[in-house]
Amino acid sequence: MTPELLFITFLSYTILLFFITWLTARRADNRTYFIGNKASPWFVVAYGMIGASLSGVTFMSVPGWVKDTGFSYMVLVLGYLFGYIVIATILLPLYYRLNLTSIYSYLEERYGFWSYKTGSFFFLLSRTIGASFRIFLVVNVLQVFVFNSWNIPFWLTSLIFISLIVLYTFKGGIRTIVWTDMLQTTFMLLSVIFTIIVILNQMDIPFGKMISNVSKTDMSTIFYGDWKDSRFYVKQFLSGVFICIAMTGLDQEMMQKNLSCRTLRDSQKNMLTFSFILMFVNFLFLFLGAVLYFYAESRQITIPGTSDNLYPVIAFRHLGAIPALVFVIGLISAAYPSADGALTSLTTAFSIDFLGVNKRKDWNENKKQRLRYLVHFGFALILLVIIIVYYSINNTAIIQKLFTVAGYTYGPLLGLFAFGLFTKFAVKDRWVPLIAVISPVLCYLMSLWLPYLIEGYKFGFELLILNGLISFAGLYFVRIKSEKKTGNK
Repeated sequence: MTPELLFITFLSYTILLFFITWLTARRADNRTYFIGNKASPWFVVAYGMIGASLSGVTFMSVPGWVKDTGFSYMVLVLGYLFGYIVIATILLPLYYRLNLTSIYSYLEERYGFWSYKTGSFFFLLSRTIGASFRIFLVVNVLQVFVFNSWNIPFWLTSLIFISLIVLYTFKGGIRTIVWTDMLQTTFMLLSVIFTIIVILNQMDIPFGKMISNVSKTDMSTIFYGDWKDSRFYVKQFLSGVFICIAMTGLDQEMMQKNLSCRTLRDSQKNMLTFSFILMFVNFLFLFLGAVLYFYAESRQITIPGTSDNLYPVIAFRHLGAIPALVFVIGLISAAYPSADGALTSLTTAFSIDFLGVNKRKDWNENKKQRLRYLVHFGFALILLVIIIVYYSINNTAIIQKLFTVAGYTYGPLLGLFAFGLFTKFAVKDRWVPLIAVISPVLCYLMSLWLPYLIEGYKFGFELLILNGLISFAGLYFVRIKSEKKTGNK
């Protein structure tokens, strides 16, 4: 498999995306960019959200994770299912009732100015870091298997990838993304299924026999019963519920696609349909990981570096030319949805929450659009810088880093929304930013101290729940016994 052929595949796929962009971005305006003119078919959104939710992180990290964590990830995914039900029945009705474009506008309605800015800031921080991790994973593969052979530096590879994302999203925004995500989800799933078929054929093992082989190994373990273990099934399940609520229901990127549906009912159908499909797809990725490890063992293949390298090393160096090309298409298909959606949602949140473009009655449409372009390019530059910095320090599986970061940055959002929805207290608005900063700091200190206080205890994804509880408690301490918001008190 030559680098030239891989590059041509990457370029051809990108050209296809630009063609879809041309079709969807004609006569687009700010409303098109932000909420797709409220005209997105729910089934298209539901299917496309599979690719956006999984991203390149799932594509590479989840299969590689199987050796160390088994199928325990499925307990987390089961928790997702309950989290999506909460989103569909509680959060989506709220967002539609208030007719929100940025979901963090709710915090201004409920608490006041500083709470609103705090919520949006933590989203911007979370999504910027998370998107950088996801994009890095794909760019690094392109660098190792394509651009290194041409002596092209990593920063230039990153610049090329970011530039392509900017070019096909800056005009059509969410309407473009809804349709490109559908295409990319299809290619991603087909690449995984194709890889499993190729490996089973090369090993001459029937599908049923492989399932039996996997079930006899530690890799098939789903439930871990040691409560001190980070994989303890109760921790995994509860973490899945709250990770889903925080990283989907309180995330502008994911909700922006839902809010582009025609009606609340359509949006709810989208969310529930998507949640059940996602369970099957995640299991498919875990099964792929087990198959890859069986293949590596049977061929005595050593996987260099982190477990993230399992899939690309086998696909590029051991399965042949066509599987390698299919892997590249699948990886790009997994990477683009998370990258383009992140850039669009970051632009939306900053433009509305901090620049207030939707409230500027004295600005014409052209001025608002020019400002949006500047914000769009600005966030692209920030992502580029973070990716280049991260390149010099990467040493562990990306998915673990992603959830760890989410635990710290989405926790305050979880506390803010929960307190607003489940209590009638107002708060001293000016104290909210301080609470949102103190909560992650306390969580970090507890993650350092608790293993010493409770021998053998390992923090898992429950860090997010703890963070949300601390934030909730902090808001309770600065409450005001009134049902009215407090403004800037």
